[in-house]
Amino acid sequence: MIIPVILAGGSGSRLWPASRKSYPKQFTELVGARSLFQDTLARLQGPHFAAPTIITGDDFRFITAEQLDDAGVTGADILLEPAGRNTAPAILAAALRHEATPDAVLLVSPSDHRIADGAAFLDAVAAGKAAAEEGHLVTFGVTPIAAETGYGYLELSGTPVPGQPQVLKSFVEKPDAAQAAQLLAAGRHLWNAGIFMFKVGTIIDAFERLAPRLVMPVRAAMAAGEDDLCFYRLGAQAYARCEDISIDYAIMEAAEALRVIPVSCGWTDLGSWRSVHGASDQDTEGNTVQGSALQIDCRNSLLKSTAPGTRLVGLGLQNIAAIATDDAILVANLDDSERVKEVVAALKVQGASQAESFRRCHRPWGYFETLSLGERFQVKRIMVKPGAALSLQSHFHRAEHWVVVEGSAHVTVDRDVSLISENQSVYIPLGAVHRLENRGKVPLNLIEVQSGAYLGEDDIVRYEDVYARAPKQNVA
Repeated sequence: MIIPVILAGGSGSRLWPASRKSYPKQFTELVGARSLFQDTLARLQGPHFAAPTIITGDDFRFITAEQLDDAGVTGADILLEPAGRNTAPAILAAALRHEATPDAVLLVSPSDHRIADGAAFLDAVAAGKAAAEEGHLVTFGVTPIAAETGYGYLELSGTPVPGQPQVLKSFVEKPDAAQAAQLLAAGRHLWNAGIFMFKVGTIIDAFERLAPRLVMPVRAAMAAGEDDLCFYRLGAQAYARCEDISIDYAIMEAAEALRVIPVSCGWTDLGSWRSVHGASDQDTEGNTVQGSALQIDCRNSLLKSTAPGTRLVGLGLQNIAAIATDDAILVANLDDSERVKEVVAALKVQGASQAESFRRCHRPWGYFETLSLGERFQVKRIMVKPGAALSLQSHFHRAEHWVVVEGSAHVTVDRDVSLISENQSVYIPLGAVHRLENRGKVPLNLIEVQSGAYLGEDDIVRYEDVYARAPKQNVA
């Protein structure tokens, strides 16, 4: 069977404000009711696929596990990168994970792309598997439907034949508008989808020949890795020595046995709000309206509000992307949506938390979100999933009041253990060793009021934790 290798890292800056560093686009519902990551999982399941190997960052480990569980995917092997080093070291780590089965075929796929025609894609995968089993490195090229400047291109030696392996002549970097029009007219160029197939032994041999500088640190990181709950954490010191380089630059551009599978499958990498608009359902005037949004007399626009309490209304707009969350709003011309990274960079300079983080912070036990923050106080909403528990902890600088609004809380405060029901409250004195648990079958929701001289998330001394997080780690 084919082993899917799903790349699930990323900074999340191109689709701000709905996607951010703390919760990037692959985990976000952008088109449809599932996240892009879950769409990728669904696409790579079935009788021809083994359980996936997933490569993600430490910050996303519990988000990944939760979305796997929600999608009903079991048996996944989750590798944790200590730091992002682009696609080449990540793919090599996945290949080394399966080194004992050198003839196994890997299908490497990003987790943040959309493919509308799954059947056409699977036909191309079947053709790619046959080429990979012959010892070729295989990549997939998408038949272009426009002179797109946001994608790299693959130049073939001849005219593309859908589903038939083709010889690659050259890689073409993202072109300007004039060059993109020339590439489209030439008829020999495909969009580079960043999807690859090869046998385990073939790709490891390619690294040893073409990028030997990566082999030793990745092998060392794999050898120094440790199991951590349902994850495998790569060795941090060794992985830090890896070059930050893509698989295209490290291997594919220098490879001789490379084949391209042309495919038309409604592919897009959803790298801008313009591409999200193009991939979404539209009304007769070309408008896409999502969430709590409303359009009046608009044309060719995208209106999206992810905050139920924020009603976004577009009036007389044309070619506009208007995106609202509970703490930020972006209004941009769709033609400028490739420049959203500039917005994130400017917000970072201003020190705005919205540049990288959401108000809601996800944790393995649930989430919390700040409702109000002032001098010496903070008010949070906390949701604890059924059967989950926060760590046994204490604080140096703050006391806490908890008011249960839904469910029941099993609360430990020093030696006292109590059950707090709806409309009841409990006080956690400064310095008290405490734990919050939800032993019920419904989500536990409570309001937390913090008071003290310092309210940062790093004011935690952790004594016990079912999620194996280190003491005093900067999470609750």
